Amino acid sequence: MEASQEQLLKEYNTYLELIDGELHLEGVSLKKLADELGTPLYVYSASYIRDRIRAYKEAFPNALICYAVKANFNPEVVRVASEEGAGADIVSGGELLAAIKGGVNPKKIVYAGVGKTVPELELAVEKEILMFNVESRDELFVLNDIAGRLGKKARIAIRVNPDVDPKTHPYISTGMKKSKFGVNFETAKEEYRLARELENLEVVGIHCHIGSQLLDVSPYREAVEKVVGLYRELTEEGFDIRYIDIGGGLGIKYKPEDREPSPKDLAEVVMPILEGVEAQIILEPGRSITGNAGLLISQVQFLKDKEIKHFIIVDAGMNDLVRPAIYDAYHHIVPVESKGRKHVIADIVGPICETGDFLAKDRRIEWLERGEYIAVLSAGAYGFAMASHYNIRPRPAEVLVEKGSYRVIRERESYEYIFNPK
Repeated sequence: MEASQEQLLKEYNTYLELIDGELHLEGVSLKKLADELGTPLYVYSASYIRDRIRAYKEAFPNALICYAVKANFNPEVVRVASEEGAGADIVSGGELLAAIKGGVNPKKIVYAGVGKTVPELELAVEKEILMFNVESRDELFVLNDIAGRLGKKARIAIRVNPDVDPKTHPYISTGMKKSKFGVNFETAKEEYRLARELENLEVVGIHCHIGSQLLDVSPYREAVEKVVGLYRELTEEGFDIRYIDIGGGLGIKYKPEDREPSPKDLAEVVMPILEGVEAQIILEPGRSITGNAGLLISQVQFLKDKEIKHFIIVDAGMNDLVRPAIYDAYHHIVPVESKGRKHVIADIVGPICETGDFLAKDRRIEWLERGEYIAVLSAGAYGFAMASHYNIRPRPAEVLVEKGSYRVIRERESYEYIFNPK
């Protein structure tokens, strides 16, 4: 690889480096990992995750940083974040268990999601989590009944839609009026007044989340201004609002030309608005913690030329990394070993029986041979978390590397596991 390309790797992850033309992460050879453990293979950098949590804590020193478990739910990944003091943002009962297994104190867990089931709510009430981010009037009544039946008091915030365009992919825009999430901003106070009358609920916060993969932090300004305005109105009505949860959503570098916003960039926009607010701020970063911590290693199976189109067929497909198929998302892809060959324009495709099964289209990449490996970057968030068994393909193994050593944090699945997951 050229020196400029080697520098580009550092822009994705400071722990990525080329040693004698071979890609390493935190000093661990990715080729050796693939040779030993097989492919497809997810590999994550623990030091990168630690650095990202610390960056948020430095930018927001008095905030509670709740890692969004949906981005990467492996309990050992969660544990790295929790060791740095992070709580957890969850959207399911399974994520609650993953957070607890990863060492997160339930008193640092916030729970959002539009379709929480009774068993999930019961589990979270029993664990006495910090706060439920309630998304509908029906949920208020159901949660109140459950808390009463269990002899508990459930702490709640109401998720409000500030109706702000986050300037991101429409599928991951969550804070607009037409979204299924939260309650309309104009009617929020009615929901708060109702919640205050329900004897098994304790109103403690306000929640909003406008979307994901935001490369421009300016939409946060309008959203936080609206939330702070609501905070002041509720405080005047006698509500004791102790937490303002402004969500997550900071984007990451996927394309080489992307500029990745930092937690400091976000703080510079929102902290002046929050001046004088006595409530504790909660943030819910997910992708920006683990996205560029991880990559997906895949092996070339076949090469195919069809007139003007060159195909590189690899063993990782849309069942392993679905983002390109459903979002037309870009992931930068590099050879694990650079051999100085010519570059070609190719579609990098997987083994799944779908035309939409691709990792990249018309991508310029160094010529590869059968049996060699590629690294798909920016795969640490919404990679394994969205993986499936489509075409009865076992899900990949996951590996955590740190300071020159590694450990398998999820074994590769077998066919026996798929057919008899006991």
